[in-house]
Amino acid sequence: MRNAAALSLTAFLLASCATTPPPPTYDLLIRNAQVYDGSGGAPFQGEVGVSGDRIAYVGSRAPGAGKAVIDAGGKAVSPGFINMLSWATESLIVDGRGLSDLKQGVTLEVMGEGTSMGPLTPEMKRLATQRMGDIKFPITWTTLDEYLVSLERAGISMNVASFIGAATVREHVLGEGDVDPTLEQLLAMRRLVVEAMEDGALGVGSSLIYAPASYAETPELVALATESGRCGGIYISHMRSEADRLLEAIDELIEISRLSGAPAEIYHLKAAGRANWPKIDAAIARIEAARAKGQRITADMYNYTAGSTGLDAAMPPWVQAGGVEAWIGRMKDPAARAKVLAEMRQDKPTFENLYRHAGAEGTLLVGFKNPALKTLTGKTLAEVAKARGVSPEDAAIDLVIEDGSRVQVVYFLMSEENVKRQTALPWMSFGSDAAALAPEGVFMRSSTHPRAYGNVARLLGKYVREEKTTTLQSAVHRLSALPAKNLGLKDRGLLKTGYYADVVVFDPATVGDHGTYETPKQFATGVSHVVVNGAVVLADGEPTGAKAGKVVRGRAWKGWADGGCRPTARDWTWAW
Repeated sequence: MRNAAALSLTAFLLASCATTPPPPTYDLLIRNAQVYDGSGGAPFQGEVGVSGDRIAYVGSRAPGAGKAVIDAGGKAVSPGFINMLSWATESLIVDGRGLSDLKQGVTLEVMGEGTSMGPLTPEMKRLATQRMGDIKFPITWTTLDEYLVSLERAGISMNVASFIGAATVREHVLGEGDVDPTLEQLLAMRRLVVEAMEDGALGVGSSLIYAPASYAETPELVALATESGRCGGIYISHMRSEADRLLEAIDELIEISRLSGAPAEIYHLKAAGRANWPKIDAAIARIEAARAKGQRITADMYNYTAGSTGLDAAMPPWVQAGGVEAWIGRMKDPAARAKVLAEMRQDKPTFENLYRHAGAEGTLLVGFKNPALKTLTGKTLAEVAKARGVSPEDAAIDLVIEDGSRVQVVYFLMSEENVKRQTALPWMSFGSDAAALAPEGVFMRSSTHPRAYGNVARLLGKYVREEKTTTLQSAVHRLSALPAKNLGLKDRGLLKTGYYADVVVFDPATVGDHGTYETPKQFATGVSHVVVNGAVVLADGEPTGAKAGKVVRGRAWKGWADGGCRPTARDWTWAW
C-alpha cells in the first residue's frame, strides 16, 4: 500500500510538472522601477516586461526572467512621450536618430501643422525643391503616407505620424493665391482629405496666420474637418489669432468642431503680447464651457515664453499671395513696400502681426537661407536695423528679399505666469513646435529655439520638480495617454499589457533642459533609456543605433480590420 501511495504521489507530481507552464522569459525586463503607467494614477514600485514589440507584464514583480535587463535604480519608468507638434519632417530625412527629442524620451513625432509632406503635385515638388534651405533632399514621394513610409524604410529611432495639412490640400487644388474654391474644387479638396485619412492620417491640421492658409474661410475649414471627423480624425489648428483676436479665434475653432462633428485641438495655446496676457482667463473659460457642453476641445503647448516662426508673421497676408517669390517681387515695388510698411506699423492691424507685440528688440534672428546673411544669426532685428541705418520694418523687408525666404526668428511674446498656469490644465498636452536636431553637421548652419532641445525636459524639471505647477503623474499622463486618446491611437500611450512597448526611464530628480536662447543646442539630461516598439534605442543616455521607429496610423487606415471612413463623425466612438 505504501509503495502504491508513493507511486501515486510521484505520478501526481510528474503530471503537475507536465501541465505547469514554465515562467515566461521576456526579451527585456525593466526592474527596480517607480512605475508611472500613464493613467495619471499614483506610481508604484514594480517591473515592466517586454516581449517582441509589446508590453507583456506590468506589475510589482514579473514572474519570469529577461534576456536583457535594465535596472532602473528606483528611477521613473513611463510610457514614451508624444510630441504633439513636431517639425521633424525634414530633420529626420537627414538624421533618423532625432536626438534632441530622443534624449527627452519622445517616442512619437506628430507632424502636420497646417502643411504636410503630401499630397504633392509636380509643381508643389518643384517649388519645395527650389525653396529648400540648409537641409536638401530629393522628393521621392507623392502622398503623405509614401513620405512617412520612406522615413520608416530609411530607418528612424522614433515613431512618426501626421495630420494632412489644410494648406497643403488648398495648394494642391488652388495654388498659393488668395482665392476661394468653387464647389467642384472644394469637393476635390475633400477627396484628398479622405484619401489621406484612409492612408492613416490622424486628422486635418491648419495654420491660419500664414498664407495661403489664411485665405481659407470658416466654411472651407468646416468642410475639411467634416471629412476628418467622419474618418475618425480630429481638427487641430494654429488658430487665426493668438493675440488681439484670441477669443474670436477660439470661438471659430469651437464652431468648426461643432459643425463638423470632429474633436478639435488648439496648437500651442497662448496669449501673445503683453496687452493680451489678461485674456488667458477668458480663453480657458471658453474652452472649458465648450467641454462642459460635451464638445471634445483640447490644447497643447510649448513651455517657453517665446515662440518661433518667420517674418511672414510680421507682414500682411495680401503681400504674400502667390508664394514667396511673388511676395518678394511685390516688396521690390516702392508703392507696395510703402503699403506693407504702413500696415506693419499699425497699432491695430487687421492681420496677426507678431512683430508688433515682440518689438524689434524682442525679435531674434535665428535662421537664414542665404550664406551671406548667416553672420546675423543671434542678433535682434533692432541691432540689424541700427547697424544698417534703417527702420526695423525696413530691415525686416530687406532681410526677406535678400534671403529669399521668410527668415526664421524667435518672438518674445508670452507671460511666464500664463505658461505656469497652462502646464497644469488637465486637457493640455505638449508639443515642441520644432525639428528633432543634433548639435552637429547640417544642423550647425542655423540656430534654433531652445524648445527643440528641451520642451519635455523643461516640463518635468522646471515646472514639475521646481515650480510644482503640476504632479509628475499628471505630466506623464498628458505626455502619453492623453494625446494618444485624443488622437485615437491603437495600443499606445500606456504601460499596459498588450500595448506597444514605447517606454522611457528617467530620473525625476535630475531631468531638465539646458538650452538658452543664446545657446539653444544643448541636450536635455535625465533620461537614461528609451524603448521604441520593444527595441532599446537609447541606453545610458546615448543612442544605440537601433532604428525601431514605425509609422503610426489613424483610425480610418484601410490596413485596420475596421478601417475606412464612415458616413458621419457620429458613427465613431470618441474617447472622452
